[in-house]
Amino acid sequence: MRTVRPEGPAETGRSDGLAWTRFEPIRAVPDRAGAGVVVLHGAASSTDSHLDFLRVCAAGGLHALAFDARGHGASDGPLDGRALDDVARMADLLRERAGIERVGLRGASMGGYFALAAALEARAGAVVAICPASAAGLSAGVRARRFPFGSDRDAVVALLAANDETDAVQALDAAGVPVLLMHAEGDEVVPADHSRALHRAAPGSKLVVVPGGHHRSVAHDAELQGVMVRFLSRAMRPS
Repeated sequence: MRTVRPEGPAETGRSDGLAWTRFEPIRAVPDRAGAGVVVLHGAASSTDSHLDFLRVCAAGGLHALAFDARGHGASDGPLDGRALDDVARMADLLRERAGIERVGLRGASMGGYFALAAALEARAGAVVAICPASAAGLSAGVRARRFPFGSDRDAVVALLAANDETDAVQALDAAGVPVLLMHAEGDEVVPADHSRALHRAAPGSKLVVVPGGHHRSVAHDAELQGVMVRFLSRAMRPS
């Protein structure tokens, strides 16, 4: 019997209290050279939940980095008002560590919201938002302390109030940043109609709604992960 060991990261580290993991491409793909993606997890999740997608990126010729948001995983301190700045910081870290310039964002649930809201600050070349949460829904959960992670409640609520996801996706549309919205029709946490509404607000975006499924199914579906990698690769292809 042959033992198969999954590809490991190129490196792990910490930056300003944020724990991160970086994967390098395991094969060269000419039109994807010099491109990478920062992966953003959902509420009460962590980098470990998205190692599958990091490996898909590496196999597909993309650099990839994921990090634990504050209040999650191995990162320090509670989630706070630096959440969007942290995304931009990690995008710059990937540029520096991998020696690349073109970086996209891929986020799920809370990470989908952060991907949309932080994309311009992070100078993202493309965004994939999977079952993106709403600022209003996240704010309600934080205020009611429904999430099992530490947070600076007032700072997070203020951040969410100042960064509406509809405004964010419209700004990305106006700036010409490619956006792919993906959702499961059977999502029991964030209704698929939320992504439909975001798509209507940003007609230049692409929308994929798959039948059935649940809140986590799209992010971990192998075929749909391939769709994400191809979208990011085409969006960030050198001109």
